[in-house]
This record gives sequence, C-alpha cells and structure tokens, in this order.
Amino acid sequence: MSGRGRVVRRPATAAEAKALAHPLRMRILRLCLDQALTNKQLAEWLGKDPGTVLHHVRTLVATGFLVAEEVRQGETGALEKPYRSTGKSWTLSLEESPVSEATATQAMLEAFLAELDEAGPGAATAFNRLALTLNKASRDELQDRVLAILDEFVTRGPDPDGEPYGLLFGMHRRPTPGPAGQDPGNGGVAPRS
Repeated sequence: MSGRGRVVRRPATAAEAKALAHPLRMRILRLCLDQALTNKQLAEWLGKDPGTVLHHVRTLVATGFLVAEEVRQGETGALEKPYRSTGKSWTLSLEESPVSEATATQAMLEAFLAELDEAGPGAATAFNRLALTLNKASRDELQDRVLAILDEFVTRGPDPDGEPYGLLFGMHRRPTPGPAGQDPGNGGVAPRS
C-alpha cells in the first residue's frame, strides 16, 4: 500500500488467486481483520469442523493473507495460536488471474451474503441499485473513481472509535431485451428489476 491515497496493486500469483477464490477463506480474512482469532474460534464462529477451517487457515498463511501472532494461553490453559489478516488481498488485482473471474466473484458474493445474513436484520446501513448505459471510457472512469474512494478509506486506517462495516461494490452487464417475442439473450427469461 502507499501512505495515503491510492493503493499500488500487482497481479495476484496463481496461489494467491486460488486462495481468494473460496468464500470460506474470504470470511476468515474478514473475521481476522479487526482481531486475531484462533482456529478453534474461527471454526465455532463459522459452524465448521476445526480440521476444515485449519486447512483454509494454512492456505491463507502460506499465501501471506493471514499471519500468526504470538501463541497465547486460552481460557482452559491450553496454548492457542491466533491469526490476523494482513490486508494483502486489497493490494492485489485478479484481472489477469489464472482463476476465472466468475469463480472469484462468486466467492466474494457468497462471503458477503453469509456475512450479511450472520449480522442479522437491520445490519445493512445502505443499499443502492441503479442502471447506467456507459461506453468503455465512462465505465473505466466510474470504476477508477469508486476504487480511489475505497483506497482512500483503506489507507487512512480504522477510526479508533469506529464500528466494523463490510462493503461490496459490484458492477455487471445488464441483458437488453429485444423486440417482443425475441429471446432477450438469457434463455428466454425476462430480467427482474
């Protein structure tokens, strides 16, 4: 990352892209962002088998997305190893990734929906949905401007008196219906708004 403002990104390696292409790993990264959590804590929170979670934790550690903190003594006296997110995922670009864009996008969407469901009713503070018609230059400008705002907030760090929030910015092509009776290009199913 840079000091303040724009984040310098690099293409993800094959191993990094693969590590980010799983919704459970995306959730682990988010959970470990504000506090270090042990494998046991993660498994309990996610309702998963500790062995399954450990596999994902090890993948994230091996690719630099999680870092182990000092071993600590748990409530029962057992030694525990907590993990914390490094923030590295924000510094990578998946555009030229060997993992398909659809796979990476699906992992992000599944993780976001699980987090939103987990947070419960009333957790969403804002939703906006709109339709635009843009040429490539305008689309690129919009994406760059939104990313610049997000970069600014990421690089300035957490507010000491803040609450944790999640954010998903998504942009997709819309199907355009043809003349009456013609297939709108999505298997004959009319798009929903």
